[in-house]
Amino acid sequence: MRFDLVDLRLFVRVAETANITHAAAKAGLALASASERIRDMETEAGIALLLRGRRGVTLTPAGRALAHHARLVLQQMDHLTGELSKYAGGLRGLVRLAANTSACSEFLPETLNGFLRDNPGIDVDVEERASHDIVRLVAEGFADMGIVADIVDFAGLLAFPFARDRLVLVVPRAHKLAERRDLYFRDLLRHDFIGMTAGNALQQHLAQHASQAGRPLQLRIRLSSFDAICRMVETGVGIAVIPETAARRCGRSMAIRICGLADAWALRHLHLCMRPAPELSAPAQRLAEHLIAHGKEALAGRLGKRRR
Repeated sequence: MRFDLVDLRLFVRVAETANITHAAAKAGLALASASERIRDMETEAGIALLLRGRRGVTLTPAGRALAHHARLVLQQMDHLTGELSKYAGGLRGLVRLAANTSACSEFLPETLNGFLRDNPGIDVDVEERASHDIVRLVAEGFADMGIVADIVDFAGLLAFPFARDRLVLVVPRAHKLAERRDLYFRDLLRHDFIGMTAGNALQQHLAQHASQAGRPLQLRIRLSSFDAICRMVETGVGIAVIPETAARRCGRSMAIRICGLADAWALRHLHLCMRPAPELSAPAQRLAEHLIAHGKEALAGRLGKRRR
């Protein structure tokens, strides 16, 4: 069977997303080209690899076998590229990192900036996903590593502390809740909220807790960034729950007030999760070492002191 690396990468993306359109976009291919490649793969294999439905595709048993071996081949290619690059003047390669909303917006920009500056040959593909999805992606080899909240089962993956992430309430300065402290999330559900876009990992997390409290979130508007949310809170449209780091950063320039949440789930610990180092490419190992060191500094309080 004559499958090239483009075919294998595309099929792994299809297995990850269960959608040919999304897989084509992730693989940098036109939909028509991706569909043709998959049909050619099925012709070459002599068997159906996908079951096509209205909501996407599912893998046949043959498709699952191909996806498994494709991941192994691509991992070996990553290892080969990393090993050879050592002899060519520095590590080169791509690392796939999945992270939850808080990590993507508040913690990774600074630490990745330093890593990319020091490792010009290594690129990092960051994808925002919910913590439960991230563990699955890492365990199944779709991502090299992930940053997740400690609300998940690590499923046998290695886990290292990365950061503390506290969720807080932000309200306008003149709001009747502005002077309150240690509020419970369930008591806030009668108010209008400003939230993140549909499908956002943090928004799904809050919606789940609202559902458990027996009342849905009343979302007046959805926005794509914490800064935009705080701007809207400042105008009095609604209140919002966001990470404390984002709230304090926005609070330096906006007329908002930060209120603590008494719910135990509001304080989360972020962890870096990964497979054992021998299963990672050299560039992925380099990034893992950097993120683990960041976590040690963050928990020791040295990063906060350095910023001040």
